[in-house]
Amino acid sequence: MREAARLRAAGRAEEAIGAYERLLARAPDLPDSWYNLALMQRQAGRYEAALQSYQVALDRGVSRPEEVHLNRAVIYADHLRRDAEAEQELAAALAGNPNYVPALLNLGNLHEDRGNRDQARALYERCLAIEPGALEALARLAGLGRADNAEDAMIARLHGAIATPRATAAERASLGFALGRLLDGCGAYEAAFNAYAQANRASRESGRGVVYDRRAQEKIVSQTMKRFAAGHPHARSADGTAPIFICGMFRSGSTLLEQVLAAHPRVTAGGEIDTLPGFVRKALSPFPAAMANMDVDKLAALAAEYRADVARKFPDAERITDKRPDNFLYIGLIKSLFPDAKIVHTVRDALDNCLSIYFLHLDHGMAYALDLLSIGHYYRQYRMLMAHWKALYGADILDFDYDRFVREPRAEAERLLAFCELEWDEAVLSFHRVQNAVKTASVWQVREPLYSRASGRARHYARQLAPLAAYLGDIYP
Repeated sequence: MREAARLRAAGRAEEAIGAYERLLARAPDLPDSWYNLALMQRQAGRYEAALQSYQVALDRGVSRPEEVHLNRAVIYADHLRRDAEAEQELAAALAGNPNYVPALLNLGNLHEDRGNRDQARALYERCLAIEPGALEALARLAGLGRADNAEDAMIARLHGAIATPRATAAERASLGFALGRLLDGCGAYEAAFNAYAQANRASRESGRGVVYDRRAQEKIVSQTMKRFAAGHPHARSADGTAPIFICGMFRSGSTLLEQVLAAHPRVTAGGEIDTLPGFVRKALSPFPAAMANMDVDKLAALAAEYRADVARKFPDAERITDKRPDNFLYIGLIKSLFPDAKIVHTVRDALDNCLSIYFLHLDHGMAYALDLLSIGHYYRQYRMLMAHWKALYGADILDFDYDRFVREPRAEAERLLAFCELEWDEAVLSFHRVQNAVKTASVWQVREPLYSRASGRARHYARQLAPLAAYLGDIYP
């Protein structure tokens, strides 16, 4: 037990799994050890095994069963795309503990993914009734509404919550991003930018001073370009239609694009499928150097594994979209696995794009998002890599311009469907009516009919963006 705990604390998930399995083979009636095994299995990406271990922990009387149900719900919702089962787990958690705020928060988030604004609002308000200091619930509640002016009651409430001495850095970040959104929405641009700047500082603080490493990013891009050059091996084309891969910078319109395609009767939105990044972390580590050892048969095996994983998640789908903005890092891998893959690359005005990233509460793994000039550096590296991919696979990469789509939706939609080898369907122009779960920050934008207010947004922040505009001067506009 000590050895398993040591390995778990050291983050050595696979070894910890082995240690817990040996322990539980000898002493199976240890619910907390089953729980810890499940934690490690989830960390290692063994989601079905983790669900089983969590269930054994429940069956053997683990303490705080509501927490176990919550963890099972997260696996179902975030990794297996089985939202109905996630909701059942959250209901089980709340049946045992009706005031369990983490389950209420997650249930509210599930309703947001589905576009159920009123249900989500009611759950966040219930959280605050149970625990008035639930600042994350307040931030999410604020994210559901709009403010008429800078004196709006919710704006004052957010200011007060941020100033609360007991607010953690992570909570100040969530509240600050929500505050910035409301101020931007009512035209208080100076105050909005200040709120976002403070939110990014709080986010950096909550990540213990996380810093974007420019040299590391340059090395990744350089090595990728060298490893994937003309003539590198690829799998033989297999039976079945290749997925449609969507990539681009975050906040460049990828969620909107996926919803447009998902409105087509032959397309299912896969969202941010984590199979390719899983290959990069495991079978292809260190990436891209490990690609030197990949032959046609190994690539074919990975392609088959990808198809099988997607088929398990979306068993009735004809065409699947794999929408990860960071897929642009893996286009060489994608074309190695699926030579006939179609890749749609979302683009928009560079300053609008960079500003929108700065205004988004991203994971600390994307540390570049916390600083405007770091975003600019990442953007330059992205542009350089995309130019490389287009030189190799230009015929299979379509630039989908968000700003052009806003101006000419039908023409751009027709071009998109033709590229994806899909017949025209009028439904794609009513993408906001698609009834599916959207698990990105654009969940509410894509529930609305097409609007143009996000194009040219940077003009409201010309003074604050002047250093970034100068840094990108040779590629912008």
